[in-house]
Amino acid sequence: MAKQVVATNKKSFFARFSGWNRSGLIAVLVIVLLIGGVAPRIVQAVTCNTSSDCQAQINNLNNQNAAATQSLNGLQSQAASYQDAVNQLQAQISSLQSQIADNQAKQASLQQQINANEQEIATKKSTLSDDIKSMYVDGQMSTIEELATSKNLSAYVDKEQYRTAVQDQLDSIIQQIDALEQTLQGQKTQVDQLVSTEQAQDNQLANSESQQQELLNYNQSQQAQYNQQISSASSNISQLKARLATLNTVSGQSINSSGTCGGGYPASATNQSGDHWGCKYPQDGSLDNWSMDNRECVSYTAYMVATKYGISTSGWGDAYQWISAAESHGYTVDQTPSAGAIAIRDIDYSEPGDVGHAMYVVAVNGPDSITVNEYNENYNGTFDQRTFSPSSYDSRGGMYYIHFN
Repeated sequence: MAKQVVATNKKSFFARFSGWNRSGLIAVLVIVLLIGGVAPRIVQAVTCNTSSDCQAQINNLNNQNAAATQSLNGLQSQAASYQDAVNQLQAQISSLQSQIADNQAKQASLQQQINANEQEIATKKSTLSDDIKSMYVDGQMSTIEELATSKNLSAYVDKEQYRTAVQDQLDSIIQQIDALEQTLQGQKTQVDQLVSTEQAQDNQLANSESQQQELLNYNQSQQAQYNQQISSASSNISQLKARLATLNTVSGQSINSSGTCGGGYPASATNQSGDHWGCKYPQDGSLDNWSMDNRECVSYTAYMVATKYGISTSGWGDAYQWISAAESHGYTVDQTPSAGAIAIRDIDYSEPGDVGHAMYVVAVNGPDSITVNEYNENYNGTFDQRTFSPSSYDSRGGMYYIHFN
């Protein structure tokens, strides 16, 4: 069969060449709004018409779910932090409000004492006035008159001394009460200031708690949206998988597993030039140890042949070229599958630019059923394990098997 050299590895020409304090809380809120303010997109229902299209959409939705899950995990961690801050602020508010209540009780008690002292001062002053008046006949008696009315000088002196002593005693009591009132007034002023300060702190804490609660509520709304996105995407994945199963049943094939990495292909490796290659790096970003572009079908089969048989297939070229390259090296090439063989789908001339496809045969399941591991079946550089009927490719280039053992 004539061969047509059109490109390196399995891909069409088109695919190859197309391209806590208030200010702190406000700062956190701004950051959250800037970073997380865009609501996650809700995936709409989808459908597909080919197996490759179905698988590509499934892979895309799986990637979206992985990103959404990562964002959701970050939001959950943030939510725990916000809730902890709310709890701490609530505890501080409760403690401060208890202190305010105690100090307000002291305010009331001090005011009550001040009122009582003022009343006692008024009473003592009234008593003093009455006592002094009672010592005089009419309050207008002169010293000479008072002396004349006294029985003798001694009686006058005794009366004057008594009056002075009573006045001094009442004056002393009034001064003591007045001094106590001033002390109480000073204490009350201090308590008033303390209560005012505590109430301001309480208002600030309440404002901080409100801001943290707003952050928490916003965070939880984002979590709900991401959960809805993940649920919607998962539903779409189920629909696509059901559609894929239908398409694969019609074509005699089924996808057993798929993903970015798989089949033993290294996630990361280094070639002889020191460049990194493997399934964790962008497709066709570097060459593997056998001069194949990474994450292509022939890169995977070259790796498997080297790993299983210690044989280098460096320079064997595109998938369809492996048939003649293997024959030139003396390896058996036929159309009978066997586990461990490399399956080659030859060129499909109905597909412009096609260069065939290389696969590693995992198992032969029956007369017309094989299971293979492969890369880039869907032109996206990912791994698949697929079970299918080789005869389904009879009109698309046919299947050949290279036996290395």
